[in-house]
Amino acid sequence: MIQNSYRKCRSFYHTLKFYWKVNWIKTLYFNFKKFPFATAKKLPVFFYGKVKFTSIYGEIQLDGKIQKGMIGFGQPYELNTVHKGIAEINILGKLIFKGKFQFGKDCFVFVGEHAVCELGNMASLASSGKIICTEKIVLGEYARFGSESQIIDTNFHDLIDTQTGEKLKKSAPITIGNYNFMSNRVSVLKGTQTPNFCTVASNSLCTKDYTSLGENILIGGVPAKLIRSNISRDWSGEKQQLDDFLTI
Repeated sequence: MIQNSYRKCRSFYHTLKFYWKVNWIKTLYFNFKKFPFATAKKLPVFFYGKVKFTSIYGEIQLDGKIQKGMIGFGQPYELNTVHKGIAEINILGKLIFKGKFQFGKDCFVFVGEHAVCELGNMASLASSGKIICTEKIVLGEYARFGSESQIIDTNFHDLIDTQTGEKLKKSAPITIGNYNFMSNRVSVLKGTQTPNFCTVASNSLCTKDYTSLGENILIGGVPAKLIRSNISRDWSGEKQQLDDFLTI
């Protein structure tokens, strides 16, 4: 009886502690501003800690079953526990969630006007990550990025060939395959494509199409190149743990 009471108290404490971390003002405002009432009342998007809404003018699309907290922005799922308070979202184009998605603490998300950013089910971007989408970015299912990683589909500035005068393409779509594991501080730049079951080493720079290398590969370096074939994160072993741990 005492043990049962202790478990109930402990469960209540952890639930209370969790909901204390939610930024309820931003959570309620965002959901009821961006979704029909029937969707908004389920609170599919949770915000944690301080976050700046530079703009949420663009379209937010939720595909699949709508669940409470299926999208977590600033979600406390990592080892670090403190927010710097610099999280910011600026959505002018279209942001599509294909299911559950987790943003870590202090992330920056920009989707430009006419741009489309599609985020796969159970994909994630860890703390201090950055997504800048001016044309198109697609992350597959379980495409998971470590802390301080950045996904940017543009050069920001026009470049020219000084011999021919040709203006080089400023932006190009990015497509990340299913079950990709990107370690910390990975930079993914315009035109990058990765196959399914691709692992990218820390501090790597991805700049091209890697799909011809096949699946179950490890790439890394600056710029990234093939390091090893026939290797993958143990997705089957971790999948249930991820589902349980990241579901509210």
